[in-house]
Amino acid sequence: MGATILVPLEEYLSTVYRPDCDFVDGVIEERNVGELNHSDVQGALIAYLRNHRHLFGGWAFPELRLQVGPRHFRIPDVLVVLGEKPTGRYITEPPFLCIEVLSPEDRMPRVLERIDEYLTFGVPYVWVIDPESRRGWVYTADSIQEAKDGVLRTANPEIAVPLTEVFDGE
Repeated sequence: MGATILVPLEEYLSTVYRPDCDFVDGVIEERNVGELNHSDVQGALIAYLRNHRHLFGGWAFPELRLQVGPRHFRIPDVLVVLGEKPTGRYITEPPFLCIEVLSPEDRMPRVLERIDEYLTFGVPYVWVIDPESRRGWVYTADSIQEAKDGVLRTANPEIAVPLTEVFDGE
């Protein structure tokens, strides 16, 4: 196994990665993206959330850098902030919702690490969507629940996204 090369924070913030990468204490971590199912679900989520933003008063963004610690950035597949549209180059306060769309190469320990980081940072809701099984889960600081009725939800404000909308565009 090769040596890990540490990258200064300033270099990470001024570099364009395609696709964008996470930054964890000086280490660049690649993300699993770029497959049709992943992209299709991500696009459908953005479209649905933007078309319904008047119901919850927020903004949805794809693949926006989120600073979860002083030298720690993650890039959720989708994140939702409430209130005014944020300014700046990246998000530094906990968003209301982070959404991760699984890719076939994703491993649960790594996904769970991301979820834990979001929740520890203060994100109230994390959704995980698996395009392959067409299932979704809602994570909060207190619970994990599968969306057995086929609807991913938050409260205060309520955001409700039927999984059929993200899988079929119905």
